[in-house]
Amino acid sequence: MRDLFVYNSLSRKKEKFEPITPGQIGMYVCGPTVYSDVHLGNVRTFMSFDIIYRYLLYLGYKVRYVRNITDVGHLTDDGEDRMSKGAKKDQLEPMEVAHKYTVGFHDMMRIFNTHSPSIEPRATGHIIEQIEMVQAILDNGYGYEANGSVYFDTLSFMKDHPYGQLSGRVVEELFSETRDLKNQNEKKHPSDFAIWMKASEEHIMKWNSPWSLGFPGWHLECSAMSTKYLGKNFDIHGGGNDLKFPHHENEIAQNIGACKCSPANYWLHTNMLLMNGKKMSKSDGNTITPVQLFTGDSPHVSKGYDPMVVKFFMLQAHYSSTIDLTDDGLLAAEKGYKKLMEALKILKGLQTQSQAGAMDAEFERIMEEMHQNMSDDFNTPKVIANLFEIVSKINGLKGGQLDISELSDSCLTKLKETLSTFVFEILALKEELGGDNNSQTLDGLMGLILDIRRKAREEKNWETSDKIRDTLSALKITVKDGKDDSQWSLN
Repeated sequence: MRDLFVYNSLSRKKEKFEPITPGQIGMYVCGPTVYSDVHLGNVRTFMSFDIIYRYLLYLGYKVRYVRNITDVGHLTDDGEDRMSKGAKKDQLEPMEVAHKYTVGFHDMMRIFNTHSPSIEPRATGHIIEQIEMVQAILDNGYGYEANGSVYFDTLSFMKDHPYGQLSGRVVEELFSETRDLKNQNEKKHPSDFAIWMKASEEHIMKWNSPWSLGFPGWHLECSAMSTKYLGKNFDIHGGGNDLKFPHHENEIAQNIGACKCSPANYWLHTNMLLMNGKKMSKSDGNTITPVQLFTGDSPHVSKGYDPMVVKFFMLQAHYSSTIDLTDDGLLAAEKGYKKLMEALKILKGLQTQSQAGAMDAEFERIMEEMHQNMSDDFNTPKVIANLFEIVSKINGLKGGQLDISELSDSCLTKLKETLSTFVFEILALKEELGGDNNSQTLDGLMGLILDIRRKAREEKNWETSDKIRDTLSALKITVKDGKDDSQWSLN
């Protein structure tokens, strides 16, 4: 099996990947909190780990890929659970909110042509396991109960184990960044964090426990579910760079506190998605949703872009690097994507009868570099550079600048197979923009658009509702409003 090297956030260096069990990999990725529509930053993270998953499979590993759904316990800055807050806002049951946005998340992942994980557990389905982990932490002397809530005792933990290795933070930095601000007076130290919270009477989501009627802390769910499905020690833990602290740092502490070992050997983190050189922010209007990006209904883009163009744009940056979303960048990505797909069509039609060729060595070199670059921490931008090196030569073969007789039949066959595998199976791009292959993409996209319009109509936001209808009409898409839902058709 080809050697693989990954950048390990825990050691802060690139390491040769060595699985715990030869030929098998356990990988856990922190999934979405389903209280709102998935945003582009999340899309980038899950797209990146989908490609990592695909390449691990390509290398011949048997991979158990676990990605959770957070439907309880993720607190806002004022200490309120996000699911409960979303349910109150929309006047829905929390599980209605969770189901609605989980379906939307899955639709978006299909639009971007990603695999489903092997297992997708929900936090609410693993309350028993989380209670058991809280008890284990208490039994090991790293937690304490106060007024029905249970807190992780950071200072007691630090007497026996290091804390802050992943993020590089020190305990003093935690004073102002703890999330359960309402309960500071219950803690022994401001850096302690809740692993079980006693629920107030008005709190919607709560369960019986040995300590109180309450709900688990946000960090606890991933510790409990990764342990259940991958064991106490597994290979890869991934997520966005924003989760490194406090979420992943506290996961490590919880796992050591309960299981007496660190959960994952390799920690992989994706980086931020910027827009126009700045962090995306709703407050200053520097934001765009996936749907707006597809339809062009945003002042930040000059037109709508196919999901595959957006994906191709994102793949031109390494998963651990920031990437700046701009209209100019998307236009360039669209041009490059079409150039790549056109070259692949030309490649399909090329034929040669040669048994040996002077160009074989050059094509073999580039194909080997593609494998080396993907095996070097999944370096998609370098792979794309390799692809365009080949595109130039394909166009030379078509135009006559290069002689097809100097390419052997065996090398040409290998070239066709390698490019097809890398482009369509590993990078998971699609061959056509807006063609028959994208019918599922169009269905999913229209479902999201009509859901946004339905919500606007419910809120009597007629300006947004009419703008969506008129924009679709200009694109030759007719919307017919029914009693319960809306239907669409292409003119």
